[in-house]
Amino acid sequence: MPLAVSRSERSVVRRFGWPLASAMLVAQLALAGCTTGSGVDRGTTGSVGKPLTAADFQQAVSYWSARYAKDPANKQNAINYAAALRRVGNTDQAVAVLQKAAIRYSTDREVLAAYGKALASNGQFEQALDAVRRAQTPDQPDWRLLSAEGAILDQLGHPNDARALYQKALAIKPNDPTVLSNLGISYVLTSQLPDAEKVLRVAVAQPGADSRIRQNLALVVGLQGRFAEAQQIARTEISPQQADENVAYLQAMLARQKQIAQPTRTTAQPMPPVQSAG
Repeated sequence: MPLAVSRSERSVVRRFGWPLASAMLVAQLALAGCTTGSGVDRGTTGSVGKPLTAADFQQAVSYWSARYAKDPANKQNAINYAAALRRVGNTDQAVAVLQKAAIRYSTDREVLAAYGKALASNGQFEQALDAVRRAQTPDQPDWRLLSAEGAILDQLGHPNDARALYQKALAIKPNDPTVLSNLGISYVLTSQLPDAEKVLRVAVAQPGADSRIRQNLALVVGLQGRFAEAQQIARTEISPQQADENVAYLQAMLARQKQIAQPTRTTAQPMPPVQSAG
């Protein structure tokens, strides 16, 4: 079944970095919080301080780049460096970092799962699915890997299979915000926006809900035309300027969609005579 999400909706993610795609691919593998030189990255821990900016993400890249350069064999350095790279869009480099780690730690579930996420972020969905499934143990399934596998299946156009995996994950870890967020985004991809909003509102209310989940809620609210509300949600996580730009772009996108959907007006022409049947 093909995904129903429009190209315009995907362009919101590409243009302003609204982290819809990232949230889908987050397995939240109980990693250490992605830290910077000044402390913990609020975007990954869920704590709310000053709005995150591109400079914050670049600072995280610099911090983990230095740690990785000193000890590339350390798996946490590799995982966190790759995560920081993905946050700034350097997905090819993130894949390369984790590919080396996956060779070194060929049976490590945490490394394989992170590698799967990086591959998925880079559009290599089939390879990502293989990596995540190799990390899973059917007799003792990991809910984070179930959620990650579901996110990849959503990208491959199998929402029903994906949602079944999210339900299995939630049975193991009830009300986990990252699993709920993935489920919410699954509904976005099939244009079921009210269902997506309902699930994402439950997700953001859970302890540990992070910046990306709240930004996904802002996106879904905005896609339904409630721009002021979306802007208010977004401003708690990113800079006011970025929130304003996101919403302005979203408004323009939806206006274009509406214009395209309307029949083109042409100069009225005389109607041909109606011919009776028979």
